[in-house]
Amino acid sequence: MAEADRITIEGGFAGFSLMIEAGRGVADAALAMLKGLAPAVSGDVVCLAGPGKNGGDALVAAEFLRRAGWPVVVRQLGDPLSSGGDVAEAFRFYRGRSEPITSDLPQRVTLFIDGLFGAGLSRPIQGELAEIVEAVNKSSARILAIDLPSGICGRTGAVLGTAVKADRTVTFFRGKPGHLLDPGRSHCGVLDIVQIGIEDTVLQTIRPTCFRNGPALWNDVRRRPQASGHKYDRGHAVVFSGPAARTGAARLSASAALRAGAGLVTMFSPPSALLVNASHLTAIMLKRCEGAEDLFEHLKDDRLNAFVLGPGFGVGKAARQYAELVLGAGRLLVLDADGLTSFADDPNRLFAASRNGDREPRPRLVLTPHMGEFARLFPDLAEDTTLSKLEKTKHASERSGAIVVLKGADTVIASPDGRAAINDTGTPWLATAGTGDVLTGILAAQLAQRTPAFEAACMSVWMHSRAAELFGPGLIAEDLPGQLPTVLTELERLAT
Repeated sequence: MAEADRITIEGGFAGFSLMIEAGRGVADAALAMLKGLAPAVSGDVVCLAGPGKNGGDALVAAEFLRRAGWPVVVRQLGDPLSSGGDVAEAFRFYRGRSEPITSDLPQRVTLFIDGLFGAGLSRPIQGELAEIVEAVNKSSARILAIDLPSGICGRTGAVLGTAVKADRTVTFFRGKPGHLLDPGRSHCGVLDIVQIGIEDTVLQTIRPTCFRNGPALWNDVRRRPQASGHKYDRGHAVVFSGPAARTGAARLSASAALRAGAGLVTMFSPPSALLVNASHLTAIMLKRCEGAEDLFEHLKDDRLNAFVLGPGFGVGKAARQYAELVLGAGRLLVLDADGLTSFADDPNRLFAASRNGDREPRPRLVLTPHMGEFARLFPDLAEDTTLSKLEKTKHASERSGAIVVLKGADTVIASPDGRAAINDTGTPWLATAGTGDVLTGILAAQLAQRTPAFEAACMSVWMHSRAAELFGPGLIAEDLPGQLPTVLTELERLAT
């Protein structure tokens, strides 16, 4: 954001004009939160103004609220006139009451506007400032944060000492990692992104590599069935089944792959599980696959182009052999669960297979770990407390040569070329057995349709989360594939 500000100002746009628009956006959000309340009988709006640009935004917002008839008090940290520049001009713009900030906050407060510290905070909030933050959090008033709740690191989403827990956050131009990565995400409340006059063209100079995951990032490359096409145009996904008592996870993946758009889906099953799988499968085909020799023969059919290995498969030598054979044959592979754990003792073996001598410049392997599985393959990254989840995922992708999908409420998707996306859709109801197996199937379907791997992963995570949102409370994994047609219909509408 600082770089976007700089480029805009150098282009002839006055810095204080940006601050005016930012303050106006904050005031509009505050008025929306105050809607239905009467200024004459409500408590004060208290703006907590720090020494930087966040404080300047708070002062401008306070003036607009004062003009709208609300009783406003600014609690100021430091001397804004000594800051000079736009902050000093904002202080002169504000015509209302201003007092030094203390931990003794007013009793009758309807709304706190947190303009103490923004994304640039680099050290923990301590001492009296920590007491102020805690007092704000304990109050019955609603809380609106400017840029980021004070105490949240814009780079990592981490809490630095203590942090404001806002009901709503207003930021400008584009979001920051700290808005989407937990625990920052849970401290932001509803996130509003306000445009303040910075042109989108500045992105051509900044060239961001981290994105908020959503249809705008990938919907233009999503594969769609063609009127003159046939099922093989849409790819043939393969899911490896585990033994007879552990077949359910693979069937969840296979069902999701078919619903998510793959033209054909086949389950490769060990002999012990053939009858169990046959009794459950209809449109999904079934083939016997017992050991590396069988798989080698199956791979002679080059129409089989995207594979899922791991859900319910079992940990050990077979998983390693299958993964290496699939990758060695130049096919696309989604590796999850037991497939990931099978390489815990020698992750470099997997990474070497992923790169396959760098014969193929685009990633062919997608890893979908939760944090526990991530720690088995990347123990040093998992233990490094100086890295954010975003940074850990990006380093893991670069090291492995694979697309890495680090799952969680704030799922991060990273590519070896440095691009990354953070997902912010979904619901806590996704935290139930088997939902990850559905994600692998959705992902295999996009790969089978020849969607580029990074976009395929981003798309699949979003579709998976959106399906969960559509179903709502009481979700179990079997419910997700049935929601995918509605999700795909939404994406078609966005594309037209």
